[in-house]
Amino acid sequence: MPEKELPGPEPAAKSRGAGYRREAPLPAGEARQIPTPVPVIRLPRGPDGTSRGFSATRGRERTGSASEVAEQRARAALRERYLRSILAMVGRPVHFTLHERVQVDAHFGATDLDVANFHVSQLQTPLGVQGEALLRCADIISYSFHL
Repeated sequence: MPEKELPGPEPAAKSRGAGYRREAPLPAGEARQIPTPVPVIRLPRGPDGTSRGFSATRGRERTGSASEVAEQRARAALRERYLRSILAMVGRPVHFTLHERVQVDAHFGATDLDVANFHVSQLQTPLGVQGEALLRCADIISYSFHL
């Protein structure tokens, strides 16, 4: 029975490190340039909630009646007031009324992009003080703070 040859060491061209490029050392006094990272532009979600960006024709056509345009302006004004109230709450003590008539006090910190959660600190609950907490907006009936 003839003996089989065992595979020997791989040639240098096929070794793992052969595919990597070796750079020559830089001359004295020259600095290596680091590539500049390119920021990624994230477009807001579209009106249907699943797509990115908005339709090119949206907003150009005014097919709504005067009452629809007035309602849209009123909604925009109310949304602006709400967002300004959230901005005014940052760092201030806030009183929250939750479901089941639970009353809690905390220092407001921030909210997420969808305004679905509030981050608060020093949350004073009926069971004690919580250092940091996340309150779901669906659980909040009302909130108040002093300007």
